[in-house]
Amino acid sequence: MKRATQMIHGGPNIDQQTGAMGVPIYQISTYQQNSVDHFRKYDYARGDNPTREALQDTIATLEGGAHCLAFASGMAAISTTLMIFSPGDHLVVCDDVYGGAYRVLSTIFSQMGISSTFVDATNLAAIEAAIKPETKGIYLETPSNPLLKVTDLRGAVQIAKRHGIITLVDNTFMTPYLQRPLELGCDIVLHSGTKFINGHSDVICGFSVVTDPELAARIRYIQNAFGTGLGPQDSFLTLRGVKTLKVRMDQSQLNTIKIASWLKTHPRITAVHYPGLPEHPGYTIHASQADGPGAVFSFELDSFETTKRLLEASHLAAFAVSLGGVESIISYPARMSHASVPPEERLRKGITDTLVRLSVGLEDADDLITDLQQAIG
Repeated sequence: MKRATQMIHGGPNIDQQTGAMGVPIYQISTYQQNSVDHFRKYDYARGDNPTREALQDTIATLEGGAHCLAFASGMAAISTTLMIFSPGDHLVVCDDVYGGAYRVLSTIFSQMGISSTFVDATNLAAIEAAIKPETKGIYLETPSNPLLKVTDLRGAVQIAKRHGIITLVDNTFMTPYLQRPLELGCDIVLHSGTKFINGHSDVICGFSVVTDPELAARIRYIQNAFGTGLGPQDSFLTLRGVKTLKVRMDQSQLNTIKIASWLKTHPRITAVHYPGLPEHPGYTIHASQADGPGAVFSFELDSFETTKRLLEASHLAAFAVSLGGVESIISYPARMSHASVPPEERLRKGITDTLVRLSVGLEDADDLITDLQQAIG
């Protein structure tokens, strides 16, 4: 079954009770039990819900995983999954990781005794050099947020296996339609489903997908204990969004290639970071492990004044946080996604005051180019 078909038929899509063309919203908190000795499959919705389960089955199928857990946000998925580690454990993390992940790793988890070393993950030797006897995992994003750096996942997996540790990958930018890290040997895939998977800027959700049943059981236990599971209404809306993931990603990606190619010729643009451009340093590696470059990229302008004018004068691309909606969204990492990163650390990572990130939606590409042109000036 090909990906487009899996998005429609990869999970439960017919309600067995009524024949409804979709799993209904089970807006129920508790379930009656028939016997003290034999409980039903569902008992309390914090642990299980039929609508959430249908979504989990669908995402697991798309990622090529055996188990998926749906969470109330992408950060809930990341934080709950990271709780599989213990005090004294160490993680190697890609340098320009999403700001929310950097925040929990550098504050909350470090206070719990779980330390992190941030490295340029485009350099496999840097990953290997950062591994210590107490290292238990490698945490990656590829392409990364917001500089779209590319990590060789196969190479990172080989390093992890040599040291007996696990590999976690945030796959939000690519979605399982374009990249499937589990198929490349990674152990855990994380998503902010808020973004492209849902695709309509009306749901906050996240996912953790694994193949190993023991690892899945550990994450599920923590999810149930913390109560971080996704609600039925949001599960239903995300199931709706998944069905159009392919057609949305295909069109947004075409738009992105056209816009990024235009921007790199603009006299006020000093750099464009997009793995769909042949000059991108990770172009070849990305093409070897993904089925497309995606619909998010970042670029740098010639001054803060030009940057400010672009952000405030754009009419079609909304100046907002987040990404992955049907509408284009332009954001400012220094004060949005990576605002929690100290200024000196942001600059070290290359997240400057003239860097913007553009998530390209389904508008006409020529209209978006015209709007960007007038906004840049």
